[in-house]
Amino acid sequence: MHDETRRLVVAVDGPAGSGKSTISRRLAGGLDARYLDTGAMYRALTWLALREGLPCTEGEPLGELARANPVTFDEDGRVFIDGADVTSAIREPQIDRLVPDVARHQRVRDVMRERQRELAREGNVVMEGRDIGTVVAPDAPVKVYLDADPAVRVWRRGAERPQMAADDLATGLHQRDESDRERMQPAADAVRIDTTSLEIDDVVRRIEELVREQSPAPR
Repeated sequence: MHDETRRLVVAVDGPAGSGKSTISRRLAGGLDARYLDTGAMYRALTWLALREGLPCTEGEPLGELARANPVTFDEDGRVFIDGADVTSAIREPQIDRLVPDVARHQRVRDVMRERQRELAREGNVVMEGRDIGTVVAPDAPVKVYLDADPAVRVWRRGAERPQMAADDLATGLHQRDESDRERMQPAADAVRIDTTSLEIDDVVRRIEELVREQSPAPR
């Protein structure tokens, strides 16, 4: 059983292209913590809904689908739902387009947040998403909100999605920001970091300093 007084939760929030995934993954490795990509969970549900022919506009059935098929991660960070490894499939453009429709449903978010808290209770974790510090883990001792210039964010997404045109990337990013605006608010006590001109290692070191400064000392 894990000692709750010593469990470390680092909440990393921010918009797409701010560097959340790369930074959180590297941070987790340095802290000997699990990396939890909460956005991948919504993507996995979107993939399953498409496979099952379930409309992405119907919140209640989507919520029931999510509850019946909890997303899991292995030690290497691969993503599974209903027994399928969807790590690569959930990064396809079709999922990019549809995941905002799935994630906006309150019923879906309620189920996903419950599952995210379950996963966080399994030990030290770096969780990244859009409402981690405000809703999922409001008591996390370390909260960070990453952001970057929109043009840089589009460029970064282009590096991840080389098959997509720049105009489509920019439009998609703007639409995602608008869809996530309500959820994409930094916690009042989050440390905000603009990653526009920073190297990944610089940001990781800054957050590691916050962990040393703010996390409870082991008993």
